[in-house]
Amino acid sequence: MYIEQLYTNCLAEAAYYIESEGEAIIVDPIRETAPYLEMAAARGAKIKYIFETHFHADFVSGHIDLAALTGATIVYGPGANPLYDAHIAHDGERFQVGKLSLEVLHTPGHTLESSCFLLKDQDGQNHALFSGDTLFVGAVGRPDLAVKGAHPVTPAELGSLMYDSLRNKIMPLADSVLVYPAHGPGSSCGKGIGKETWSTIGVQKATNYALQPMSREEFVAQVTDNLPPPPAYFFEDARINQSGYDNIDEVMSRNAIAITTDAAAKAIAEGALVLDTRTADQFEQGFIPGAINIGLNGGFAVWVGTLLHIDRPLLVVAEDGREAESILRLARVGFENVIGYLQGGFAAWEAADLPCDRVHSIAAEELNSAVAAASASIIDVRKPSEFAAGHVLGARLIELDTLVQNLPLLDPKASYIVHCQGGYRSMIAISFMQAYGFKHVTNVLGGFAAISKTDIPVAVEESVHA
Repeated sequence: MYIEQLYTNCLAEAAYYIESEGEAIIVDPIRETAPYLEMAAARGAKIKYIFETHFHADFVSGHIDLAALTGATIVYGPGANPLYDAHIAHDGERFQVGKLSLEVLHTPGHTLESSCFLLKDQDGQNHALFSGDTLFVGAVGRPDLAVKGAHPVTPAELGSLMYDSLRNKIMPLADSVLVYPAHGPGSSCGKGIGKETWSTIGVQKATNYALQPMSREEFVAQVTDNLPPPPAYFFEDARINQSGYDNIDEVMSRNAIAITTDAAAKAIAEGALVLDTRTADQFEQGFIPGAINIGLNGGFAVWVGTLLHIDRPLLVVAEDGREAESILRLARVGFENVIGYLQGGFAAWEAADLPCDRVHSIAAEELNSAVAAASASIIDVRKPSEFAAGHVLGARLIELDTLVQNLPLLDPKASYIVHCQGGYRSMIAISFMQAYGFKHVTNVLGGFAAISKTDIPVAVEESVHA
């Protein structure tokens, strides 16, 4: 038996490679197929099945391309209705791979077709549960992401189904059974996901809030309470995963095209959005006016999907050598309307003597004097939990997720000082503010992490200590 978790930090997503006797199964692959093909080839194995726990909303799966390349069978649980060839398993159906078997456990709740896959060893003993978005470490899947069909299901109805799925299918498993979820911390597919990317049934029964004794009504209330709006691209990605998509090689061949500065300037004038994927430090020193900075060195794909419209034409400005990576990572979340990348990057734009902009930044120690000098307001773009754990006195919380919707409430002529925890999110926020016409915006280098090391007064919400 061989099991490997292939974790993609950018998506907070875990795919799995399972192998026995030269046969392999892939669970929930991301869009590019190379990692799985290379692993199977290196180990002398043939991929027999591709298991999908549900129609993923946060990324485009690689199951269709991988099946075409390997001849493997795509397997979904009951209730799935993909518009391409796949085996729709019945609850309790088992699939053999070498000396191992996987049993399908239909666990509706996150979505109607959500299923977990229970791996049994060569002696038929339960070994591991590939729990998809049904059970995470410390959390469960949010019940509001079902593919919208002719008969929509409400979050409360899905929450009630999840109550039964957890208690009837998952909690009866032995404490020693390993839990391998599809996501880790940072994913928007659940709230409060723990920092670990795997666990055991016993640990989860002891520590996961959703597995504690409670009534159905209490459970539904907890899993549906305070759910943030899902990122804008989620339902489109779920639709793509259900209906199918273009081959990733074809997408790359038409999107990873070098664009000259003249062609880029023309495209921008015609409405293309410049997506600058360089680091915040590089972007700060100079960028194309109106560009949005979402760096590859952070939660790139998720922030792209959350903040940008999936149909907007994009022109990529990337660090030298990372152009194709930028475009591939866009395709992971279904962003394929890419006209190309700027040949020579920002340096070429600058050398052509075309208009440039930059970001004004200050050190954390300068915050108070900068506020006083410009009568500036402080904007904190972190999450409410981060804000509650400690924030600058007088700072205004505007989560990055909601910044664009809140910009009409701000005065574009006023002065603002923006920070997050370390600088990645604040540079995204500032790029949006400057693109929307805000002229007096300042970034705090190092964010709140740097501020907290100064003598600047910090407030902590009482609820944090409760």
